[in-house]
Amino acid sequence: MSDWHGFCFHLKQVRYVLIFLAALCLSLGVPGCSFSPPSSQISVSPQPTQIKPTTQRFDGVMINVITHDGAQKTATARHIAGFEALTGAKVNLTTVPFKDLYDTLQKNWSGKNSKYDAAIVLPQWLIDFINAGSLEDLSDRRKSDAALQWDDIAPLFQNFNANYKGRTYAIPLDGDFHIIYYRTDLLQKAGLTPPGTWDDYLAIAKRFHGKDLNGDGTSDYGSCIEKRPKEFSASILGSFVAPFLQSQGTAQGIFFDPDTMKPLVNNPGFAKALEIYKKTMDYGVPDDQNLSQAKARELFLSGRCAMTLDWGDVGTLAIAPASKVINKVGAFITPGTTQVLDQKTGKLVTCDKFTCPYAIDGVNHAPYAAYGGWVGVVAAKTAPAVKDAAYSFLSYMGQSAQSNIDVTLGETGFNPYRISQFENANPWIKAGMSPEAANSYLGAIGVSLNSSNMVVDLKIPHNQQYIEALDAIRADFLANKITKEQAMQQIEQKWEQITNTVGPKSQRAAYRASLGLTP
Repeated sequence: MSDWHGFCFHLKQVRYVLIFLAALCLSLGVPGCSFSPPSSQISVSPQPTQIKPTTQRFDGVMINVITHDGAQKTATARHIAGFEALTGAKVNLTTVPFKDLYDTLQKNWSGKNSKYDAAIVLPQWLIDFINAGSLEDLSDRRKSDAALQWDDIAPLFQNFNANYKGRTYAIPLDGDFHIIYYRTDLLQKAGLTPPGTWDDYLAIAKRFHGKDLNGDGTSDYGSCIEKRPKEFSASILGSFVAPFLQSQGTAQGIFFDPDTMKPLVNNPGFAKALEIYKKTMDYGVPDDQNLSQAKARELFLSGRCAMTLDWGDVGTLAIAPASKVINKVGAFITPGTTQVLDQKTGKLVTCDKFTCPYAIDGVNHAPYAAYGGWVGVVAAKTAPAVKDAAYSFLSYMGQSAQSNIDVTLGETGFNPYRISQFENANPWIKAGMSPEAANSYLGAIGVSLNSSNMVVDLKIPHNQQYIEALDAIRADFLANKITKEQAMQQIEQKWEQITNTVGPKSQRAAYRASLGLTP
C-alpha cells in the first residue's frame, strides 16, 4: 500500500472520530477537550466513582426472570451468583427463542398470575405491556437508587428505552446501533477507505468477493449480512432504507408520514434501498436470503467476509479468543446516500445544504438505533417483596461495576450505553482491542449516537405486528416470489390495515410522540 493510500485511509477514520469526540464534548459541556489520533486512546480519564449499593437482603425470595435464549442469556446468567451471594435471593432464569419472547410474555402477563417476575426485553415492546397494565412503574425506585448512576446513562437510552410519558418502566442494560464492520487489513492493502455510501459498500464487496480472504485456499465473500426470516433481518433492512428517507433530522422519521400516518414504503427511496439490499446477495453466501445472524457473525469472525452490518456485538466478538480477525476489524457509521426522498414531491433529490443539512462530506447518513438496546422490566402483578428483589437484580446488572465489563464482552450482547463508557477506551484495550480498534469501534458508535439525523426505531402500539408483516414480505422479495413493486404495495397495504384496526388517531399520536413531536 502506498503512503498516500495509507494516509487517505487513516484521514477518513480520524475525521469521523473527531466529529464524534467534538459532538460528545459539546453534548457533555466539557471545556477544553483534546482529541487523540487513532493510534492512541480516546481518553485515559478514569471511570466515574462506582457507588457501592446499599445491600438489602432478600433471603427466601425467588425471582423468575425470562429473556431471549441468545447472548442475553449469557449476560443475565453471569450475574446471578454474585447477586444471590450479595442478597440471599434466588434467581431462576428461563430463556426462549427471540421469535417467541414477545408472545410468551403477552400471554403470561395477560393472565391473573405472572409466571415471570422480571424480563429482559426490547424497548419497542414496552408500550404494549404498559398499556395492558403489565409493567411496574419503576420511577420512585430509580430516583432513590444512587448506585444505578442514572445520569451517566446516555439520554437516548433513558428516554427511548426506559421512559414513557414521563415515567420510568425499564432499566437500560444495553445500547444498540447498526454499524458497518470491515477488514482493515484488506482495505488498507487495496488502498480503499471504509464505505461512505451504499454504492461504495457494493463496490468494495464486489472487489473482494470470490477471493481467499483468510488464506485457507477457499473462495470467500464480499458481504455477510443476516437475512434469515423471523430473526432480526427486518431491522437490518432499516439501515438500507434510513438514509434515503430521513435527511431532516430525527423528528422526520422513516416509517410513516407523521402528519397523515401514510407508510413511507411505496416511493423511489424505499425502492432504491430494496435494490441495494438485494444486490448485496450477489456478494454473499449461497442461499444468502436464509443467512442467520449467528452464521453471518461466524463467517466474518473466521475471516471469510470483507464486511458485515451488525450491532455493537461484532466489535467485541472480534477480539474473543476464537476470532481469526483480532485487531483486523474497523467500524464505521452505516453507509449513506447522495440522494434522498423529498417527501412532498415523492421524488429523489440530490443532497445539498437544504435537502441534507446534516450531511458529512456531501453524504446523508442516517444511523439507525435499531431496537435501541435490551432493557430490564418488572411485572406489575408480582408480589411486593418479589418486585423489590426483581428491581434490585436489574439494578445490579445495570450498575457500572457490572455494566462496564459486560459491554466489553461479545458474549453478552450488551453494547455501551453509559456516557462514561464512551469517554475511556481503557476497558476495551484491557479486553484485548488495540488502541486503533478501540478508537474505531467507539468512534463509529459515538458518531451514530451524536448524529442529529439519528433514526429511532418504531415505538407504537402493536409494533410487533408491523415488523412481522415487513419481515414476511421482505423474505418473499428476496426469494423472488414477488417483485420490488409488489413488495412495497404489500407492505403499505398491510401497515395501513394494522393502523386502521388499532386506530389511526391513537397511532398517529404515539408515532409523533416517539419522534419528539407534539400530538
